[in-house]
Amino acid sequence: LVVIQHLSVKPRPAIHVLPRGNFLDSEIFLTFNSLSKPYLTNQPSTHLNSTHFNSAKRKPAVTMHILLTNDDGPPSPHSSPYVHSLVHQLQQAGHVVSVCLPHTQRSWIGKAHMIGQTVKPLYYRPSTEGLFGTEGTTTTRPSANGADDEWILVDGTPASCVQIGLHHFFQERGPVDLVVSGPNYGRNTTAVFALSSGTLGGALEAAVCKSKAIALSYAFFSRNHDPVIIEGAARHSVKVIEKLYQQWPAGDEVDLYSVNVPLVEGVETHKTYFTNMLQNYWRDGSCFQEIDGDAGDEDEEEEKIREGAFGETSAEKPKQGEEAKAGGEVAKGHRHKHFKWAPRFTDVYQSVEEAAPGNDGWAVKEGYTSVTPLKANFWHAAQELHQKELILDSPQAEAPAKAETEITRSSTRLPMRSSTFGAQQQSTTVTTTETTVANPKFHAIINYEDPYVQPLILEAMERLFPGAYSLLPAPQETANDDAENAAKLVVSLPSPDTKILHIAPYESLDFDHVAAHPTTSLVNSYVIRKALIRKHYLSSTVDHWIAKHPSSSLKTHVKRGEHFEVDYAEFLDDALVEAFDLRESMDKNEGIEEESEKEWWILKPGMSDRGQGIRLFSSMEELQGIFDEWEEERPDSDDEDGEEGAATAAGDREGGGDYITTSHLRHFVAQPYIHPPLLLPSDARKFHIRTYVLCVGSLDVYVYKPMLALFAGKTYRAPWEDADLDGHLTNTCLQGGGESALPPVKRFWDLVSSSSSSGLPAAAADRIFERICDVTGDVFEAAAREMTIHFQPLGNAFEVFGLDFLVDEEARPWLLEVNSFPDFKQTGGDLRGVVAGFWKETLRKAIGGFFGVEPVGGGGGGGATDGDMVHVRRVDLGRR
Repeated sequence: LVVIQHLSVKPRPAIHVLPRGNFLDSEIFLTFNSLSKPYLTNQPSTHLNSTHFNSAKRKPAVTMHILLTNDDGPPSPHSSPYVHSLVHQLQQAGHVVSVCLPHTQRSWIGKAHMIGQTVKPLYYRPSTEGLFGTEGTTTTRPSANGADDEWILVDGTPASCVQIGLHHFFQERGPVDLVVSGPNYGRNTTAVFALSSGTLGGALEAAVCKSKAIALSYAFFSRNHDPVIIEGAARHSVKVIEKLYQQWPAGDEVDLYSVNVPLVEGVETHKTYFTNMLQNYWRDGSCFQEIDGDAGDEDEEEEKIREGAFGETSAEKPKQGEEAKAGGEVAKGHRHKHFKWAPRFTDVYQSVEEAAPGNDGWAVKEGYTSVTPLKANFWHAAQELHQKELILDSPQAEAPAKAETEITRSSTRLPMRSSTFGAQQQSTTVTTTETTVANPKFHAIINYEDPYVQPLILEAMERLFPGAYSLLPAPQETANDDAENAAKLVVSLPSPDTKILHIAPYESLDFDHVAAHPTTSLVNSYVIRKALIRKHYLSSTVDHWIAKHPSSSLKTHVKRGEHFEVDYAEFLDDALVEAFDLRESMDKNEGIEEESEKEWWILKPGMSDRGQGIRLFSSMEELQGIFDEWEEERPDSDDEDGEEGAATAAGDREGGGDYITTSHLRHFVAQPYIHPPLLLPSDARKFHIRTYVLCVGSLDVYVYKPMLALFAGKTYRAPWEDADLDGHLTNTCLQGGGESALPPVKRFWDLVSSSSSSGLPAAAADRIFERICDVTGDVFEAAAREMTIHFQPLGNAFEVFGLDFLVDEEARPWLLEVNSFPDFKQTGGDLRGVVAGFWKETLRKAIGGFFGVEPVGGGGGGGATDGDMVHVRRVDLGRR
């Protein structure tokens, strides 16, 4: 394997040939584990092959100006034994290192600042006698000769050091590329440690200052600090820092990383994992120890906490009461006492032992380096309650003011656990309503009814349009069946002409209000679009367009379909009278003995989804057998339980019903089966490409570049070799656990490899995307111009679609189907950022211009970067 690294000093590549097997799998490296909120998930960790970090000596691909801080203070054998060796290794690697540290121990201080304090600097020259805790010299004035090795010490916190280092010192060295906080004297794994960590606090301060930041911590297991191990950890840390900086995700998906390196022998050869941060808690009992006298020296106390009994190197648990002894007899009232910080490290270690593998604490325990991507926030929960007012029920409360009444025009009551203060005490409830922003640019009702998508939309709205809109509750259906205004939008609005954004399922949208208010009402769906989303209509749309535009990309990227209608299986032969190509093909196949030479077809119900009812066939006998089987499996037509039968017919695979009730779904499309499909050298499973598409108004069409590859559950075999559909169908909702342990969904661009023997060549991937853009533009224009009855874009609407493409062995993408309201949750948790990025760019494109509101930020974020939403077609339909 050849690795080319571009040096920043001279514009020439340095080429290193690594031994076979010493490589970094770029696909695995880029598959971040829950990037935006890793601490909210328990996903398995992702492996960084550390042999790449530890290959032969080389200069960094990018020379950085690094600002380094910590919470342990200047070098000291008792409280800060690691910082000097890291600075030395960073400088040895060619980086410019500026150091600004607290002048003393500041552990457990988090992201605090000292208010009311004038922060004063000292000037520190590190010792030349050693790197491991040897103390240097401190002066009150900077060196007259402006020495490069002079550090800044401030009587503040790690967060203060970051602010001062970024903005008040080191300007002559140029902008800071990266802030490194650490290495901490002890691990900062799990939430309990991280939330109090000054090391994390310094990195968080850098992140909110819009600087890339890495918090680095060393986890030690012995009180004897071996200089050889520390030096190895420093070298390994430098390589991790360099690699994270080089491949920092675009946009704002990651603000900082928390890196924990175990101080174990051979750490440079151990694996490095992306992990989530374990959510844990202190157990019962206090983290303070009662004492009678004054506490000792702060540095000595910190060393005792880290290395003493029940500290970081201890596997023992304190006995009951041992961590909080109180001397003397019990007296009435308060007894004067002091309290010394004595955290129970064993609580943390026990939580790691009890948790499933894959978190940061587990990685360090096993001797691996953990890398946890983080956002610089305390991430919110219960997002469905956001922007709602909490109203406390009180019979004695005064009537609210008029302004408050206007704000709380409608409410939702949430049941709470009952409380029994007396025999007559009733269960308690709280009432929540939507909060109205003062003078909003527009109002919004967001009720997508999908727990996977709803928080992503709310999050994107908060980021793009903070303070510009007021969130209203969804309109409620009334019990009055003959009330025409049931679930009408107007009942939720301050006035009928209010500017309103309504995002909801298709059935919940008030299209009457949309039609009556074309300049003030914006919804997330067109009224009519069956020219695209029903397979038999899509086939007709393509046929009409190709007839008038024979050079269209649809001619070479959509298989011609044979549409027919079947009410009952016994009438199949009559239904195929006009399916000339299909009948000719099946007749021809009858005279061919070799199965591999026959033309195979795929049968699709015109109105089904989620892979329901799809079958393969090559002869009339096989096709007839498919319909006969469906009729045999369906419930008795005389069964009075019609609703259950209809539900099962709709495709309840789990209930054993993968059949079709032909009298309900009578439209079918048969198309030539695409064989052989493109198979990757490293993965012989068939896959299709899911492309998310945005349509705005009437009509702009956008393609979202971060596409997905959805794989079948089993290895692909030709249809005449294996009739098992698990190897042919790539719908993830159909996979009940195939033979492959590989993920069912990947990022399409992660399939790209510089080696044709392991992945998809970059040039081929680019051509595929270019053709997908052409086909997408053509199919939407075809529907808009040739099928005006069945596709009617509205100027005050937008809609997202999921287009599926199958790539053949010649790398040609074929359009399979168009889905409205695509099932985003099939993307899975690991790739949630793709969906988040798509929705953020969707709202940016669709909302800002309609309401005249400028979205915050210049693009990207949430998994997206500038240019990810590609404009592929503008169709002027003369409607506004």
